[in-house]
Amino acid sequence: MKTSPALVVALDFPETAQALSLASRLQGVVPWVKVGLELYLSAGRELIARLKDMGFKVFLDLKFMDIPNTVQAATAQATRMGADMLTIHALGGRAMCEAAAAGRDQGLAPGQTPPSILAVTLLTSLGPKDLAWNPGATDEDLRDLTVHLARSSQNWKLDGVVCSGREVRVIRQACGAYFQLLTPGIRLPDADSGDQSRVCTPAQAALDGSDYLVVGRPITRSDNPVQAARDYLKTIT
Repeated sequence: MKTSPALVVALDFPETAQALSLASRLQGVVPWVKVGLELYLSAGRELIARLKDMGFKVFLDLKFMDIPNTVQAATAQATRMGADMLTIHALGGRAMCEAAAAGRDQGLAPGQTPPSILAVTLLTSLGPKDLAWNPGATDEDLRDLTVHLARSSQNWKLDGVVCSGREVRVIRQACGAYFQLLTPGIRLPDADSGDQSRVCTPAQAALDGSDYLVVGRPITRSDNPVQAARDYLKTIT
């Protein structure tokens, strides 16, 4: 029987103090936190160590996309610093994705659990009109491209993909039960979608087969972040 998806709270803050303040409140409430570009560039790898010491699993969401050698080296470094999950872009292609998997192996310490490497298919801020190479693209075209990238990522030795809630069901059907699906753009039914184009409720994403649900501003900007996190958890457990 499939377990409930894990809630990942995005620590989308510009400074370490803000991130750690919220993280301290969420200890024992949520298992995962996400560190993205802005916070990582401000706080660096020391923040990863502090979050790990607090008991969190850390999703390092830096979305690597470069030549294979560079991505291999970057993935090795992310593994050494203790990231539990990290992202690269599927559009980087086979050689880059396979280099990322090799970098993970290179960076592993004895006894260390390997981090999951997830490929970003298409950003959830993108809609059909944003596909510059296909001006007449439809929602179906967007879905088909996402599924193609997911299947390719699976063939390229990656553990899963980042995909919007709209594509979870078809990717689960295409890639099977053990391919990890992480879904950003998660909102409760009455929440503002912000700058996300392809949003989904936590209950629907869980029903369709997502393994990880990423929530940022609806929790981090709430007057009561702990209660907001619990409200999300109630819908998926």
